[in-house]
Amino acid sequence: MARAFWGERIEAIRAQRADAPGNHARCAVSHRDGARCSVDGRELLNFCSDDYLGLSQHYAVIGALQDAVAAQGAGGSGSHLACGRHQTHERLEQEIADWLGTPRALLFGSRYLANLAVLQSLLDEDDVCAQDALNHGSLVDAARLAGCRLRRYPHGDPEGAIRQLRSMPDGMAMVATEGVFSADGDIAPLRQLALVARVQHALLYVDDAHGIGVVGPEGRGSVAAADLGVDQVPLQLASLGKALGGQGAVVAGTHELIEHLADTARPYLFTTALPPAQAAAGLTALKLARKDHWRRQKLAELVAHFRERAQRAGLALLDSQTPIQPLLVGDDACAASMAAALQRAGYWVEAAASPTVGESQARLRITLSALHAPADIDGLIEAMSGARDRARAEARVAAISRGVAP
Repeated sequence: MARAFWGERIEAIRAQRADAPGNHARCAVSHRDGARCSVDGRELLNFCSDDYLGLSQHYAVIGALQDAVAAQGAGGSGSHLACGRHQTHERLEQEIADWLGTPRALLFGSRYLANLAVLQSLLDEDDVCAQDALNHGSLVDAARLAGCRLRRYPHGDPEGAIRQLRSMPDGMAMVATEGVFSADGDIAPLRQLALVARVQHALLYVDDAHGIGVVGPEGRGSVAAADLGVDQVPLQLASLGKALGGQGAVVAGTHELIEHLADTARPYLFTTALPPAQAAAGLTALKLARKDHWRRQKLAELVAHFRERAQRAGLALLDSQTPIQPLLVGDDACAASMAAALQRAGYWVEAAASPTVGESQARLRITLSALHAPADIDGLIEAMSGARDRARAEARVAAISRGVAP
């Protein structure tokens, strides 16, 4: 049997991706001003950013970053166990823990690293991890790299989770879920999952990257919104790169679990620490998110405004009350056509097509920010309605050309 040549493999994959309707080239942003940005020479209104509270460009956050760079330099300079750990890291961890009501917290360079750290440090080949079918790819990758037995339950289905755990009664068990799902914007049934975890003696881990700062009392996320504490959810993830507008992620939880992560998690031990300047920016953004309740109020009003206008226009939104508002389109080619038409009209909206989502489940993923105005949303709805009508007309023409009745 001949060994496969790497060049032929990547060429075949490249050709397959090129034929996919949802395939698109990476764009380069040259300038941002609020919700507006310059992208490959075009001025677009951004509706695909995760900067939900509009903090990434806040003058106080930028000032904290600049001051810390001047004092501490641009990089982390080493791992946490060497010379990379800084007092600003500790202050950020303490502030997050205080906000979320947990004993301890631990800072990571990214959400991806944090999820790898949690699952790899706690699970091995004899253990099982039950995950929601729509979990972020970093949670899926983390389970696979941990070597544990990964089981997926139907989206938002606690009964499915308990069936998966009952089928594998040996070893340690974990239930891992997003709090607010990055694909559809809906919120996990955390109270029911907490009951599943208790009955099955499993650890419930909530990746709340898209919930922190946005949902729950004082923006404390989906765990707080479900009125759960560290006894029911021993570990949760808070991203610094979504509503807080920066970089990095923090895992918050019990003293014992956080100490275990700090001592054993390879993605924490064997990587350069987050630059102190980024931690300083995150700390400032966190304090703003805690006190500026008007940002969440404005965001909630924009979400309601968007959904009301979309319903009036006959646009099929999925059920979400968060800033992530998916428009179900169905056909991959139709989603790609609509996204391209929206860019021509001056709106940046990304299409999600198979295999990222299921067959006939293509959608546009619209995200809202406190930086938007109601008039921005009105313009987007009008452009989306026009893009939908054009995409439907294109689909009818294509069906007729193939000899298929539209």
